[in-house]
Amino acid sequence: MVCADLPGYGRSGKPTPTPDHWAHSKTAGARRLVTAMHELGHDRFAVVGHDRGSYYALRMALDHLDCVTRVALLDCLPISEHLDRADARFATAWWHWFFFAQPHLPERVITADPGAWYRGDPDSMGVENYDEWRAAINDPEVVRGMLEDYRAGLTVDADHERADRAAGRRVRQPLLVLWSLQDDLEELYGDPLAIWQDWADNVTGHGIDSGHHVAEQAPDALAREVGGFLVTASQ
Repeated sequence: MVCADLPGYGRSGKPTPTPDHWAHSKTAGARRLVTAMHELGHDRFAVVGHDRGSYYALRMALDHLDCVTRVALLDCLPISEHLDRADARFATAWWHWFFFAQPHLPERVITADPGAWYRGDPDSMGVENYDEWRAAINDPEVVRGMLEDYRAGLTVDADHERADRAAGRRVRQPLLVLWSLQDDLEELYGDPLAIWQDWADNVTGHGIDSGHHVAEQAPDALAREVGGFLVTASQ
């Protein structure tokens, strides 16, 4: 199993930001992640992604059909689906998407007191994980990288997804989608599975009785669902 920091996050390489945000696009990031898997000796592998990671997993499935065998996406809809359905409820609940997309201001706000902004908890995270997290959020380059991920999402990534739809490109691999019933995905959009059926040839999935951090709050249910869908070499 390979668990990667996303490009720009944690200890990963930090792409140099570009005015069009291409360097932090999911297309560019998926290419880096596939290259990393190849360098680790895995030519074909399955992918699981949660939240921001799910957008990279989706891009890997769409752009690297010969490499990605199966996909699991957790708490995810395509970015363009969110934006095309955006209303006051979405803007209120997901306001950070639009704040993070602003130039310069988010960096000034967050780096003034990263701990207060991100609010990590050493008791729930564990001391080692907390120390790793704290080092990351106090690195201005990591903060910039995370913000550029969101900036790319609202611009180049959404454009790429709409171009995919216009061209009839779909997820061809078996796709599993899971979502947290205690989060707001169903409240905002109804049945997420119905939306994914417009994006994939072979999709299954359902909600899980957990909060947004499904891997922490419902690990047994998650393990039953995504066994074999991890970032690893296919058997």
